[in-house]
Amino acid sequence: MITSADNPRVKDVLRLRKSRERRRDGLFIAEGVREVERALAAGLAPRAVYVAPELLPGWTHPGVAPEEVSGSILGRMAYRAEPEGVLGVFEAPRRALPPEATLVLVAVGIEKPGNLGAMARTADAAGADALLVTGASFDPWNPNAIRASTGAVFTLPVVEATKDDVAALPQAKIAAVLGAKHLHTDLDYTTPTAFLIGAEADGLDETWRALADDEVVIPMRGAAADSLNASTAAAVLLFEAVRQRAAPTRAT
Repeated sequence: MITSADNPRVKDVLRLRKSRERRRDGLFIAEGVREVERALAAGLAPRAVYVAPELLPGWTHPGVAPEEVSGSILGRMAYRAEPEGVLGVFEAPRRALPPEATLVLVAVGIEKPGNLGAMARTADAAGADALLVTGASFDPWNPNAIRASTGAVFTLPVVEATKDDVAALPQAKIAAVLGAKHLHTDLDYTTPTAFLIGAEADGLDETWRALADDEVVIPMRGAAADSLNASTAAAVLLFEAVRQRAAPTRAT
């Protein structure tokens, strides 16, 4: 059992709290029973799995031989304030946009990992083919993004992209913009579509708006809110596409 914070394996895990270290090593940390088991179920390759028996007695998983650590060491390794007792280090999957993608979410300049994770969860629930991430100050494997996604990032293709990559998408690019002339229900999303969602504070700037094929606005009735949370806006647009595609026909 590992009981010392000076153990090199503990230090390796602590390094992975930093985005640059995760990117360099191609690794990420999954914390908690749900996240670890969903990562394993998705077929992601574990480099190491650590369990604290005093926090999570009897935890096992087929084909996994976890390293036992003390509860205090697991607490030091974990990102959360109150860890469940199991933590895994996994190889980050390298995925690309599926060539025949018909529904794509593009997250532009999202400022909070939790929002990105929620967008991944929403995209997965709507059956989107991929989530493209561009301009974020963090990587998609931030622990808070993973947690907020409830494991959706383990199966949904999450692809870091540039503005040029987005501009080259063959799908119709629909930007969510305050003051757009079209309501979000006005356009046809039964053909291949990519929704562009910006950060709550600034939205999409003129350069992003210029590469979009069209713009839509989600109407708001409240007096206080001046914008929607990015993951909420993504949900409204994605599930409008789901609704349209489930309908037998669409009026023209």
